Amino acid sequence: MKPILVVFLTVVLDLVGFGIVIPLLPFYALDFSATPLQVTLLMACYSLAQFVAAPLWGQLSDRIGRRPVLLLSVGLTAVMLAGFASANSLWMLFLFRTLHGAMTANISTAQACMADLTTPENRAKGMGLIGAAFGIGFTLGPFIGGELATTSLTLPLWLAAGLSALNFVLALAWLPETRHAGSLPSRRSIAPAALWSALTAPAIGLCIALTFVQVFSFALMESTFTLFAKATHGMEPAEIGRLFGLVGILGIVVQGGLIGRLVKRFGERPLVPVGLGLLTLGILALPTAPPGYALAGVFCLLAVGQGLATPSLQSLISRSAAAGDQGTVLGSAQSISALARATGPALGGILFTAGGPAAPFYAAGVLLIGAVALAFPATARASASVTAR
Repeated sequence: MKPILVVFLTVVLDLVGFGIVIPLLPFYALDFSATPLQVTLLMACYSLAQFVAAPLWGQLSDRIGRRPVLLLSVGLTAVMLAGFASANSLWMLFLFRTLHGAMTANISTAQACMADLTTPENRAKGMGLIGAAFGIGFTLGPFIGGELATTSLTLPLWLAAGLSALNFVLALAWLPETRHAGSLPSRRSIAPAALWSALTAPAIGLCIALTFVQVFSFALMESTFTLFAKATHGMEPAEIGRLFGLVGILGIVVQGGLIGRLVKRFGERPLVPVGLGLLTLGILALPTAPPGYALAGVFCLLAVGQGLATPSLQSLISRSAAAGDQGTVLGSAQSISALARATGPALGGILFTAGGPAAPFYAAGVLLIGAVALAFPATARASASVTAR
């Protein structure tokens, strides 16, 4: 139970550190004379670092074990958050945000730990716990950032650094090695070839591609919504933080409580297109929803859509991979997600500047329509592979 708690807390605090800046980043970066494009690039550099680091952490954990990888990355996460909070120039913000992203790419290792600790039949439930950790972190992060920003824009960052330091102490005390002695990794080097191998695997590649489109589209929305809300509705960090907090709360309910029952009854395959469909409706409705209950309702659609699609896809990817390659395959999937979170905000900043505040949301909606269509062949192929295995 304690190892699962440590893995759970690692993901929660990774997401707290990520989400805590969402409602305050434009306001914080403006103190350094940042442009809207530079604001979205600050989001992008975090995820670009994850793209590079996630498969490396995953493969390294397959070779030397999950425990040393998590201890190193969690400890350095606290250092990078403290550096971001104490930065006194724009280039320092970019430096520490990038290094912070590299450290929190350990989510791939956390997913591998969960795969070690669960049976194939309970894998979706285990990944649902990871999803619930995402939900809690995504709830607490923006909420803390928004509420404490009224006192100081750096106070939430120092709090996140302190929580990461506490997580390091708990991991040191409670986390054993979870990788099974008999689950040896396949003989491959820590290199981009491993990522390509995962992408081209017949049962896994389409699901990873689908993950990219889903995350890219959500990142388009996520990175520009604060700019949109400030420009069109005059919203403040606390209001924005509460909306993202609502996404997190519903994510906890769906991924922490409902997903296991839904997968047991329906399987992962039908939940992916349903979740992506709800996400599509929510993002397309976002630009026209007025502040208040209507906008909150749209965020509910986004939360439920993410809550259904994400753990179902993760479960299909994990169950299609060999036991000795869990860290590598999940690290590759996490890396592709990070690439999506890096390129999505970059495009979002360009679209916001060139096409207006609503342009990123309509672009994301069009991409998600394509994702719904891709979901049917992707999940059919992965489900067939799981059945054969």
